[in-house]
Amino acid sequence: MTSPELRTLIPAAEIRKRVGELGREIKSDYPDQQDEPPLHLVAVLKGACVFVADLAREVRRDVTLDFIGVSSYGSDVETSGHVRITKDLDEDIAGRDVLLVEDVVDTGLTLRYLLEVLQQRAPRSLRVATLLDKPSRRKVEVELSYVGFEIPDEFVVGYGLDLDQRFRNLPDVRATGPEPEE
Repeated sequence: MTSPELRTLIPAAEIRKRVGELGREIKSDYPDQQDEPPLHLVAVLKGACVFVADLAREVRRDVTLDFIGVSSYGSDVETSGHVRITKDLDEDIAGRDVLLVEDVVDTGLTLRYLLEVLQQRAPRSLRVATLLDKPSRRKVEVELSYVGFEIPDEFVVGYGLDLDQRFRNLPDVRATGPEPEE
């Protein structure tokens, strides 16, 4: 398989800085409470794994961590529109403050599905943090509480995001293909 042309969209240093800022915002919104369960971070596999690890360290308060897997892409770069859960949560979220951690929100279809599934499980609160937001691709409105970066409609890899399971280990976010014409 030949490697696609990759160009840096968001350098690693900018990502580190922004994740730190998001961590402080989240800690401010969810202060430690003695009698309350910790904030429960639910990362959407596999793309959000790197983001959630860094974010959990930057929140600087007691958190618990869980993962949910969904499939809507397969090996393609366009969402199929059909979403299915491939890995469910390990813990009950009823009565908990839950922060769903996404890698990228584009059409909103996958996120809306996940929010509906999780809301049925009666969390005390349910918010969304996403590293990347592509509002130009939105098909359904979804509320995003914490957004790392707004990006153009380009396919991106790195920092946990992949193209057919490749490039997740890149420290920055890179766009595939040549620079778009303006």
